[in-house]
Amino acid sequence: MGSKLKNIGLISLGVIAGIGASIQFDAIAQKSAAAPLPLEELRQLADVFGLIKSDYVEPADDKKLLTEAISGMVASLDPHSAYLDKKAYKELRESTQGKFVGLGIEVGMEEGYIKVVSPIEDSPAYRAGIKAGDLITRLDATPVKGLTLEQAVKRMRGEPNTKITLTISRKDEDKPLIFNITRQEIRVQSVKSKVVEPGYAWLRITQFQEPTVDDMAKKIAAIYAQEPNLKGLVLDLRNDPGGVLPGAIGVSAAFLPKDSVVVTTNGQLPSSKASFYAKREYYANPGNDPLARLPDALKKVPMVVLVNTGSASASEIVAGALQDYKRATIMGTQTFGKGSVQSVIALPPDRNTAVKLTTARYYTPNGRSIQAKGIVPDVMVDEYADGDGLNGLRLREADLTKHLSNDTDKGPEIKAKVDELEETQRIAAAEKKRKPLEYGGKDDFQLAQALNQLKGLPVQVSKVKPEVRSESDKDDKSVKDDKLDPAAGAIIHKDEPSDDKTGGKKSDKK
Repeated sequence: MGSKLKNIGLISLGVIAGIGASIQFDAIAQKSAAAPLPLEELRQLADVFGLIKSDYVEPADDKKLLTEAISGMVASLDPHSAYLDKKAYKELRESTQGKFVGLGIEVGMEEGYIKVVSPIEDSPAYRAGIKAGDLITRLDATPVKGLTLEQAVKRMRGEPNTKITLTISRKDEDKPLIFNITRQEIRVQSVKSKVVEPGYAWLRITQFQEPTVDDMAKKIAAIYAQEPNLKGLVLDLRNDPGGVLPGAIGVSAAFLPKDSVVVTTNGQLPSSKASFYAKREYYANPGNDPLARLPDALKKVPMVVLVNTGSASASEIVAGALQDYKRATIMGTQTFGKGSVQSVIALPPDRNTAVKLTTARYYTPNGRSIQAKGIVPDVMVDEYADGDGLNGLRLREADLTKHLSNDTDKGPEIKAKVDELEETQRIAAAEKKRKPLEYGGKDDFQLAQALNQLKGLPVQVSKVKPEVRSESDKDDKSVKDDKLDPAAGAIIHKDEPSDDKTGGKKSDKK
């Protein structure tokens, strides 16, 4: 079992909408017998290729044509399968380590512009004076309007020590602001914490990275050094798009009984049917168990887990496990519903490109599939005292074109609530007047309600009822029973060649 960790290469792909895609790394050479090839269709593909080469108005590049054909074929499957060129594959593998080259800002889209959600502390953007709420209108000489978020991200990313000019529109400023920023390697802090008041602490996971379990253990140790008799803990997973699977297992293992099943997966390949447990070999390297140093009291301290529509993939693994074992009260709004596993398969001959292919679904310990459903909180609480704000307008997995269905659900598929245009515009207008929410700050309404829950005080619940789960989910017995579906499988990772030992994820951080 000591070599188990090196075979767990799952990571998450996160964008601002909260989409997470659990990923494992594989090698095409490991495949056994392939299915028979459809020769007639392949001949047709060759005929079209030849037709373009001979008849198209301009000469067409062979490599570009074939690359686009591969890209289109893979993208047609589901929202999370994709062809990764050399640059995209490199970024994917590197960013799981919690670092990337860019400006150091978390961003989203607003009315066609890039909105700064938050600058990362001590990043180039932070030092330059970029503020939360700023709207980026130009990247160098290129207007942002008309670009997708992904296109804008690519322009803001780049090589270390290269420069980019941002044109910023800032509230209460009459003229646009110009910032010349030099790109640098950014190291993202995945774990934050503080004692919010005597006896109660807040622990936030912004995304699951390779250092997350170690960082979390250090933060918890610091909390207990300050508060030896901790009365309650809030685990904050809001807007956490996911990350490495060992991180999700380690975070879950810190609070669950030893050897508990954390997550399972199931797919066509035999290796996609496995279970992952709250054991050291599933979240840490041999000889290192960061959780061993934590106090025993952590296993029993009362907990609330905060989630929202932006909580996806690995975040849903943690929330689902703690909910199934009734270890914590899940509070907030329904999560994104990203419940599929993607294998990143390096392509020969040079193995610098890859295909990210959906290969399995994942399940909570009690066999619940999160896919296109998400985690429904035990206590529904809006983001603000007067409503859920823009969080209520976000898309979820079920809204994505060609998303996978939920294979364990007999009832109607959950769709994210779509407001009428007038209501959408009203909410968007109201949000412009609201200052950006700082999670863990004094104005964090959901955190205040989580503390009330821990203290046994009244909680202001949402006026909007949670969306109906499947018929099986309506019965609390499904959560009460600790038996697992042996056919459910688990998130897995096969042995990869020596040059594929790192994973990565796209990020909404620049």
